[in-house]
Amino acid sequence: MEKEVLHKATFNEEGQVILKNKENIKSGKLSRAAGARFELRVRKYWEDKGFIVDKWSNNVDLENDKLIPAKRKYNPFKKALVIGTGFPDFIVIQFVRNGVYDVFGVEVKVNGLLSKEEKEKCRWYLKNNIFSKILVARKPGEKGKRGEVEHINFAESKWAGDSEK
Repeated sequence: MEKEVLHKATFNEEGQVILKNKENIKSGKLSRAAGARFELRVRKYWEDKGFIVDKWSNNVDLENDKLIPAKRKYNPFKKALVIGTGFPDFIVIQFVRNGVYDVFGVEVKVNGLLSKEEKEKCRWYLKNNIFSKILVARKPGEKGKRGEVEHINFAESKWAGDSEK
């Protein structure tokens, strides 16, 4: 009779063993896949409305108070560098009139919650006029229909004013 293995051993950068629960590995994999599908749905939502949408490949260095290129992440399973790690996820461009465009950022979060660092980055983008607004795309609550997208304007949200420093 063979025992079922509940944990998977992995190693960190220092070579120390880390035991990961196999159930957590599976749920994390499913969550990442669901998040990626939702991100595609949000992109399609804006493109269907006639906006120009692209992955934002920059990030904010809050310590040095400047905009920097996002670091690429290495995926050992696909043996490739992943590019799309900027914050926010998308830059959306809307034609207003001849020579005038509205440029805003869209961050995709299935639950609609931003971390403390993400809130600081949003405040930085708005303060430095990088984007005219930042929207947080999320799945609607209980009363929402399946497949819909709901947007929260960061500047009008409860997070915009409360600096947590």
